Amino acid sequence: MKKNEAEARIIKLREIINDYRYHYHVLDESIMSEAAADSLKHELSQLEAEFPELITPDSPTQRVAGKPLDKFKKVAHEKRMISLADVFSEEEVRDWISRNEKLVPGGKIKEFFTDIKMDGLACSLKYKDGMFVQAVTRGDGLVGEDVTSNVRTIENIPIKIDEPGEVEVRGEIIIFKKDFDDLQAKQRAMGEKEFANPRNLAAGSIRQLDPKIAASRPLKFIAYDLVKPNLPTHREAYEKLRAMKFRTSNEDRVWQGNETKELFKYIHELDEYRKGLPFNTDGMVIKINDREVYDALGIVGKTPRAAVAFKFPAEESTTKVRDIVITIGRTGAATPVAIFDPVEVAGSTVRHATLHNADEIARLDIRIGDTVIIYKAGDIIPQVKEVLTTLRPEDSEPFNYEEALKKQYPELEFERPRGEVVYRIKGETSDLILKRAIEYYASKPALNIEGLGTKNVIALVDAGLVKSIADLYRLNWMQVACLERFAELSAKNLCDAIENSKHPMLNKFITALGIRHVGAQTATALARRFESIEKLRDATMDDLIEINDIGEVVAESILAWFADEDNLRLLDDLKELGMAPVYEDQSKLPLAGKSYIISGTLASMGREEAEDKLRALGATITSSVTKTTTALIVGDKPGKSKTERAAALGIPTMSEDEFLKLL
Repeated sequence: MKKNEAEARIIKLREIINDYRYHYHVLDESIMSEAAADSLKHELSQLEAEFPELITPDSPTQRVAGKPLDKFKKVAHEKRMISLADVFSEEEVRDWISRNEKLVPGGKIKEFFTDIKMDGLACSLKYKDGMFVQAVTRGDGLVGEDVTSNVRTIENIPIKIDEPGEVEVRGEIIIFKKDFDDLQAKQRAMGEKEFANPRNLAAGSIRQLDPKIAASRPLKFIAYDLVKPNLPTHREAYEKLRAMKFRTSNEDRVWQGNETKELFKYIHELDEYRKGLPFNTDGMVIKINDREVYDALGIVGKTPRAAVAFKFPAEESTTKVRDIVITIGRTGAATPVAIFDPVEVAGSTVRHATLHNADEIARLDIRIGDTVIIYKAGDIIPQVKEVLTTLRPEDSEPFNYEEALKKQYPELEFERPRGEVVYRIKGETSDLILKRAIEYYASKPALNIEGLGTKNVIALVDAGLVKSIADLYRLNWMQVACLERFAELSAKNLCDAIENSKHPMLNKFITALGIRHVGAQTATALARRFESIEKLRDATMDDLIEINDIGEVVAESILAWFADEDNLRLLDDLKELGMAPVYEDQSKLPLAGKSYIISGTLASMGREEAEDKLRALGATITSSVTKTTTALIVGDKPGKSKTERAAALGIPTMSEDEFLKLL
């Protein structure tokens, strides 16, 4: 085939393949068999291979995944990507309407625009002169991350549109329920861990540095806003989106300002039939249709005045309260958490729920042993709705919050500041607690991140660059180099050390989390028992107390840590940023099943390093000599009680030279 003939053929092939893609991935229609479409794609690939100079960026063949990235670039949004305020009742919607009618010209809202609320990852797509050029996540609303390489692989996103100038489209990246179920079936068949839910899988796929992972997942983009060009109404924006061949939910409606009765009726109808929709949803977005009025009303905090998200009532279930434990958050606030018998609610297993504060416990009169009704607020966060007091055990007693604080944290002092409902650690500040947490996270017993000592941690936190442990993995060396303590080389070295900490041994990662009562040895026992942070996250009280040396106090502390929403958010953030702890089967290591104690000072290394070396070989380190101790390793000036105890029990001692030979 001559070049001019190939060019004509390539143009026609692209047209028919793009038309097939649009009908199949956007309209859910099939204009030819998948096998026929694959044949055309194959022909196009062969022609482009023969005539590479004819390849253009908008060719269907250019949708394939590229090379893995080192990191995601930060991108500032030209227009803030906002979140919406939630409402849960007709009364709250009416209040929202009344507030806005006091502010709009004429005192009446002419039209409302509604659309179903997607449960996915918000993303902005940018086009220039018709070509797709960039995809950016919501991030914090002001700054997101460039995920173009991953988003480019999503089949229902057009690579080229018939629209000049700059275009910005916003929407949700989701996975349809059927596609998610098919993936779960494959995971089960391969004996692999199942995914948590479609939303987490979609978000996690886009947050991978290797685009091939995103390409392997059945991701969809559902458009919900057109930022550029700015059209007069939301309805016209949606019509323009569909004309540009973007997929929308097709559940959008326009309502006259006097049609609130019909609007509420439709909301209730939608709540009934949404379970039959191909995607997950937890509510409906209600906006003022006129975009000039919408923009003029502005933003309050992080949410626009002119829009709300009506959340559908959540599914409910009953379960028993096994315990009430108190967790200390990153600000020093003490938050009570109810530990339940595991129960299914709204498609996932619920094991615990926050009880917020002492006043909420008193209001509910919730007690250990009670049967409660729980639900998921906004289909996401488990909450206690009601205590079924008729099923209460006869010997139950009211929960004494202050006594529980003393029992669970005997060495700490708490205060309840005037006008607040939350008890806090006395004399502590959130920055101080954060600095300590990061220091411990980076310390030798934990992830051993070189360069992240006390002074550098203080500098990063005080500069506002690090507001959580996860922010460490969002740093770039140029930000760090701007600080007084750093030069270009030291900034690069620190960022490299942080990046290199993303694949730690699982026991080290568990240690780094700073869970109360969980030191290196307990972390090792937890890693051996659960083999992944996900399995540990799902552990019950019974699972934990089966482990030697873990009693109720330690188990409660672990459960409380994994019940804290801030901690769960941290784990999710770390995972999305590439944190992937590694578990090694300890049973095959040379010192598996052996137990050692070190007493005295070693000349060759510190005690922590020595213990780490033993654990790396599969050994257990204990604090006291027992009949099961394999040997007492003796350094300079050993403890008299330990050596006497070892002699009495016939436990052999080992010199430092013998210890080094053992290693």
